[in-house]
Amino acid sequence: MTTPYTYEKSRAAFARATRVIPSGIYGHQGPSEGVYVPREAFPLFSARAAGSRFWDVDGNEFIDYMCGYGPNVLGYHDPDVDAAAQAQARLEDVVTIPSTVMVDFAELLVDTVASADWAFFAKNGGDTTTLAVMTARAATRRKKIVLFGGYYHGVAPWAQKLDYPGVLEEDVAHVLHAPWNDLAALRRLFSEHRGQIAGLVAQPYMHGNFVDNVLPDPGFWQGVRRLCDEHGVVLVVDDVRAGWRLDIAGSDHFYGFEADLICFCKALANGYNVSALCGKDSLKDAVSSLTYTGSYWMSAVPFAAGIATITKLRDTDATTRFRTLGTRLTDGLVGAAREHGFTLVASGEPALFYLRLADDDSLGLHQAWIAQMVRRGVFLTSHHNHFVNAALTEADVDRTVEIAHEAFTAVRADRPLPVGA
Repeated sequence: MTTPYTYEKSRAAFARATRVIPSGIYGHQGPSEGVYVPREAFPLFSARAAGSRFWDVDGNEFIDYMCGYGPNVLGYHDPDVDAAAQAQARLEDVVTIPSTVMVDFAELLVDTVASADWAFFAKNGGDTTTLAVMTARAATRRKKIVLFGGYYHGVAPWAQKLDYPGVLEEDVAHVLHAPWNDLAALRRLFSEHRGQIAGLVAQPYMHGNFVDNVLPDPGFWQGVRRLCDEHGVVLVVDDVRAGWRLDIAGSDHFYGFEADLICFCKALANGYNVSALCGKDSLKDAVSSLTYTGSYWMSAVPFAAGIATITKLRDTDATTRFRTLGTRLTDGLVGAAREHGFTLVASGEPALFYLRLADDDSLGLHQAWIAQMVRRGVFLTSHHNHFVNAALTEADVDRTVEIAHEAFTAVRADRPLPVGA
């Protein structure tokens, strides 16, 4: 049996952080955001990482299914990616004029991504979704943007909700909402706002937080494509989270359609900081017309890392491995739950899966199980997608399922089955 972890050094580091950093750890990774519940079950600061694992400041080892919230696609410190980045760093990184490695990376993306005729680089996923919205508006001379319910497209004001602090009514005045997998509703929305909609922005499947993830119904994306063509709406796929895990040609290619614009970040360079908006030739002049740049957007080291990452993903058929490992993992976890009298729902794609214990609507039971997993060395979070990376092994998956049995045993001890069940 695994001895549950404790986190004295993480707690001490967090106490220091709260004195000099707002919220101690800000954003969704901070303990105040409700991602880590109960808070005492989770480490807060890491010390090192390698392959499929990281170690916290207390020396605890974790098999990591968050992968840095997505960027770790080949494994932490992948030797080929690190070697390419270090070789470029010895030459140059941030210089007055860009390196031609930027062109090399753009050419690789155009050759790899099915719907791409060009690539425009930035640093964060939100940079690219905002650039996509501006491009759609510039190309169509229209204002309105359609988003599907359960969306997350970054933290720019247009991508947030009206009741969020700091967001103005004007920021979201031209954002329309449509239900996922409902072509009839989308058709009505397009007709009600005919000639006003610049773009539709969507993730390749519905992978919001706090809810089971939902794949596209057969024919849904093809219907969306037809409606966008009929109404002159730019179709934008936000592949920031799913990109490079379903299909290296793009998640639109995986689901059998072509986006006009597609946004990448996270796994694009295995943790090196770069994002990309790729698009069709028809939108090249529109994106070129925009005022849009950043201080480090042309740094060369992440481009070299991105080339090594995409090349290795392609040459090793990594997406097939992600699906195989993800299926082995989620089947194993669901089976372990069943053996202990629980119902675990695994939704979404196996490479990017979401978990929910369905025996308790309050979410408390699910949080209790996740806490037992984390304290035994499997890093999951309660209400977010999880990620598979190429360094993960079958042995890691089997160890994860073994720990799941221990965790379900601990949870069942607090919630015994009724007599006769």
